Amino acid sequence: MKYGIVVMPVAPVRKKPHHKYEMVNQLLFGEKVAILSFKEKGWYKVKSLYDGYKGWVTHHMLHEIDKETARSPLLPVLAGDLLNTIEVNGLPMHIPMGASIWQPVQGRGMIGHWEYHYNGAVAAPATNPETYRTAIEKYARQWLNAPYLWGGKTILGVDCSGFAQTIFKMAGIALLRDAWQQAQEGTVVKKLQDAQPGDLAFFDDRQEIVHVGILLGPDQIIHSSGNVRIDTIDKKGIIRQDTGKRTHQLKLIKRMPQFSPQEAQTS
Repeated sequence: MKYGIVVMPVAPVRKKPHHKYEMVNQLLFGEKVAILSFKEKGWYKVKSLYDGYKGWVTHHMLHEIDKETARSPLLPVLAGDLLNTIEVNGLPMHIPMGASIWQPVQGRGMIGHWEYHYNGAVAAPATNPETYRTAIEKYARQWLNAPYLWGGKTILGVDCSGFAQTIFKMAGIALLRDAWQQAQEGTVVKKLQDAQPGDLAFFDDRQEIVHVGILLGPDQIIHSSGNVRIDTIDKKGIIRQDTGKRTHQLKLIKRMPQFSPQEAQTS
């Protein structure tokens, strides 16, 4: 099997190998993938080594790396601001929050034949439940008014589960990519009144999980719906603060395990 690392700020991941098909995900600078197959005109089917998510990217988004580099147990530092400047081969590149920077020595490192220099902000993973909740809320509030984008994971466009995954990643907790997958993680919080900042609330439509948001407490939620926004929540679901209309039906609340992420090592 071959492996690659993302060398563009953001790599669109498509459902099928053509630009006309929907974007189902984004891979951020420095994220590693397994290359599963190749199609004509430069399309790779890849699987993220962070969360196992599969899809198609164009070849110029990646630089090929060896298995040892791909499977290294070392964790990266994460770009800490909404947008960050990194120099790659002496030229500036702007990478999003959550981008991975591998083993820099005094801010310098290599990705294959690409030399980079980064002295920007980095994330500080949480070390206990209190700092975890504080980190989740701090990072989440920075994204207010980011536009909704199906498959997006950056301040310039993000969907509901991409928002949750990226914010938790910044706090040092790995989540799967889609809302229905995230709903299978963690432990159930039985009552909304027992919810704490950083718990995830999931919402359904005809019994299918279709939406996720991050609770700021038992009566407020921050989520990506049209834009990243803070709304009211009660035991029935979300009520938009600006219109007073109910928009999402609450299905369950989960509290995620508070551990450092490890890259998914499944093949």
